[in-house]
Amino acid sequence: MKTALTILFITATAAKADLPAGFIDALHRVETGGRLGAVIGDGGAARGPLQIHRGYWKEAVNYDRSLGGCYQDVADLLYASKVVDAYMRRYAKRAYIDGDSATMARIHNGGPSGHRKAATLRYLKKFKAAGGGR
Repeated sequence: MKTALTILFITATAAKADLPAGFIDALHRVETGGRLGAVIGDGGAARGPLQIHRGYWKEAVNYDRSLGGCYQDVADLLYASKVVDAYMRRYAKRAYIDGDSATMARIHNGGPSGHRKAATLRYLKKFKAAGGGR
């Protein structure tokens, strides 16, 4: 049986989780080859160095209102990284806590259920080749 102290510790630990080291760098290499700025991709549907779609951005901002800003702000790598962080905290909670980069990369590519889609396996290979973790 978990004590209140144990539950408090688990909650505090989960709240302090961060994206795994190298996660954003690998996404950045896969998405734009490391380019910065208002890179446009996916036929105009994605923007910025991490190729964030408008819906992805909205979901992240709705989850973490402290992000603020507007969609065009995803052209900034730091802001885009915060958007990815919020999206992962929302849709990849267990993977985020566990530092499971592979699952999070597939969710970044394929949406909230991307880790279950065969279509994201090719993306995962690219992510791993770019230095993405487990």
